[in-house]
Amino acid sequence: MPTPVVLVAGLHGAARTAAVEQLLADHPGSVAIHHDLREVTHGRVQRSVRDTTGVLDTAEVRLAHGCVTCTVREDLLPQLVMLAPRSALLVVDLWDSVEPRSVAEAVDCDEARDVLRLTAVLTALDAEDMPEDITRGEPLSEVGKPAAAGDRRYLAEVLARQLEYATGLVLHGGDEDDQDLSRRVLAHLAPISPIHTVHALPPVTGAALCTGELAERVDPATAQLPYDAQTDEIVTMVWRSRRPLHPGRLFEAVDELVVESVRARGRFWLATRPDQLLAWDSVAGIVSVEDAGPWLAALPEAAWDLVSPARRLAAALDWDPERGDRVQHLVFTGPDLDIDRFRALLDSCLLTEAEERAGLDAWTRYDDPFAAILTLRENV
Repeated sequence: MPTPVVLVAGLHGAARTAAVEQLLADHPGSVAIHHDLREVTHGRVQRSVRDTTGVLDTAEVRLAHGCVTCTVREDLLPQLVMLAPRSALLVVDLWDSVEPRSVAEAVDCDEARDVLRLTAVLTALDAEDMPEDITRGEPLSEVGKPAAAGDRRYLAEVLARQLEYATGLVLHGGDEDDQDLSRRVLAHLAPISPIHTVHALPPVTGAALCTGELAERVDPATAQLPYDAQTDEIVTMVWRSRRPLHPGRLFEAVDELVVESVRARGRFWLATRPDQLLAWDSVAGIVSVEDAGPWLAALPEAAWDLVSPARRLAAALDWDPERGDRVQHLVFTGPDLDIDRFRALLDSCLLTEAEERAGLDAWTRYDDPFAAILTLRENV
């Protein structure tokens, strides 16, 4: 039977180490592998393997290209395959700023499936630091946590992806108030993810995960987005509409929407781009708008068989006789959000009834400030 593999991610090194040590203690015969990426920008990575007795092996890995993808492909996977026959559990202790999705999908590959089975993706979080870190917009390069040369990601951006992709979250450290605040924040940011403590970790030796299903939980077209909620000062607001958005008015509203929310995401469409499903992703004041492909309503029915069942189900749940699956579905989370003002601001970005009646020919002539951003991303 394939050896179980659990990934442990997290920007907070002490929390991650505590979770890894507990997994080793809970599962006799297990080993943990870690790649230290502090020198990855110079093409060097330090690999270590340990069990409950201490470090078993260390080596310096030199890469043709200093990046996480190369580290996984050239060293992590071969090491896991080599260690699997004599290990009860393989624990992958990911470097601080590594996002678990790419590693999970690399482990869940055809060539290793007879030897390895991915069983859990945990993100360890420091209860004292997490509520503040999700608001920090510093680049990783400025805080000493880049995962590759030229890494342009931001600290809060990486933290959001680590905790939203995981199958389980592990809180460590802090006092009772820190733990309580972290749980309240996580209930808004990742409401479907179970929260554990280091001393009560979830089972990690069961059936293999399907990384396709994990991806569908966070991909824009199928994401399981948070719902309306308020916990003391923390507010999550869901905004939905069928009407198209005016690109100019939405662009003018972006700064206010982003600055006053800590986390926002979802899918939307512009009157100038009726066939494109656009993804909105913002955290700690950093916003990204990307083309996530066509709406199903823009495709011939014969092409629907080429998309996943989850995508078809998401479209069916949002289906409208006139608009198809086109929908504005954005979710904003922040402290003391003024829900009424946010809704009014977003509603003001929709086409008016007169603009809607003018039709597509008129819409395509609107100035579209998003065009430069989307064209740039398409060419990257």
